Amino acid sequence: MEGRSPFTHILVPIDGSDTSMEAGKLAIQIAATHSVQITFLCVVDRVVAENIAAATARAIDETCQELEQKGRHYLDYLSRLARTRGLKASQVILRGIPHREIADLARARGVDLIVIGRVGGHGAQRVHIGSVAERVIASAPCPVLVVRHTPPRS
Repeated sequence: MEGRSPFTHILVPIDGSDTSMEAGKLAIQIAATHSVQITFLCVVDRVVAENIAAATARAIDETCQELEQKGRHYLDYLSRLARTRGLKASQVILRGIPHREIADLARARGVDLIVIGRVGGHGAQRVHIGSVAERVIASAPCPVLVVRHTPPRS
């Protein structure tokens, strides 16, 4: 197995946070090193969309479309970075429960590495905020690399 990459396809879930964008950039470096395909994924969380729609008195579909548009902006940015490195990059936008959609897409596409950002927190906040990455680890069909946000030094 020497000389052959352990990876053939990397999946990168993106939510627009600094941490997810850092995960995307790291995944591009890994994919370029191993000359493998990369897929960027944005999942519009139905529960979050419903809460936003209720708080703003807008239709759920309108809210989902707005969130998808924002997600596409981040996917386009990372895809451009990947293509400048000579990588084959694809984009997927789904609606649903994030960790389930991530694991299901990984299975469907034969992904062998998921690179995901983890938003940190302290105390009780940590339990909720990092839950997507933790649930992906528990349900993924392949290894998961969790990237922690490292603020720039001043």
